[in-house]
Amino acid sequence: MTSAPPPTTPDGRYLVVDGRLWRRSNPALGPRQRELLVAALMRARADVGRAKRAKDAAAERHARARVHRAKVGLGERGPPWWTDGARDFNRHLVRNTPYAAWFQALAIP
Repeated sequence: MTSAPPPTTPDGRYLVVDGRLWRRSNPALGPRQRELLVAALMRARADVGRAKRAKDAAAERHARARVHRAKVGLGERGPPWWTDGARDFNRHLVRNTPYAAWFQALAIP
């Protein structure tokens, strides 16, 4: 059984996971650029896991920094990728944002 993908806000800026907004990747990225950044992100995440299992704090910090750089490149962190000046609600509870009524109307259990 596959679960449904998380809802995306009407403006396409966020996914909602467990009631929290998570910024989506920049849709203006080209497919090759996105592919390279996602590959770098997955390698860095795997390295975080290896470092944690090895209890290597320095390697974990380095890997987490690589995760952060990849996410900034994807537009999921750092300055917002949209240009209309709208506030960024990344990581906010959806109920505390202008998206609250939209999300409540979805009636997701």
